[in-house]
Amino acid sequence: MISADYVCRLARYNHWQNENLYGTADGLTDEERHRERGAFFGSIHGTMCHLLWADQTWLSRFSGALPPVPLAELTAQYHDWTSLKSRRRETDAEIVGWAERLASDWLAGRHTHFSPSLRREMSAPRWLLVSHFFNHQTHHRGQIHCMLTQAGKKPADTDLPMMPG
Repeated sequence: MISADYVCRLARYNHWQNENLYGTADGLTDEERHRERGAFFGSIHGTMCHLLWADQTWLSRFSGALPPVPLAELTAQYHDWTSLKSRRRETDAEIVGWAERLASDWLAGRHTHFSPSLRREMSAPRWLLVSHFFNHQTHHRGQIHCMLTQAGKKPADTDLPMMPG
């Protein structure tokens, strides 16, 4: 099982890496960020929208809040770069705050929710779902990193031990 301290570290890592990738993507034009690049969610912007939506979805599940809008609506809502970046920063702050309030005994429990993609209720250990939450972020940030590199940009270091303070 993972610890609350580990969750805090990964929340800070998520924030650090999103700043890294969004900062790198600032060097591209809007057209380049929206360009189809063969990724599962098409473009850099599309993949960033998916990741924001997924983070908001998992956070709402963990906190008991209302789920976010459907992915298609989120993508339309954050079609422009400035609003997407702003909402990403807000969500990262929410994730860090949630992690800092997290109790280890909560991680030891089970979580049950309805999964629209599976069309059924699912239940699993919370520590496993939180692990998935952060792993999913890393997976899609890797795709974004690759697309940025292919677009001629070089994101900064992504190694966890290199994370500042």
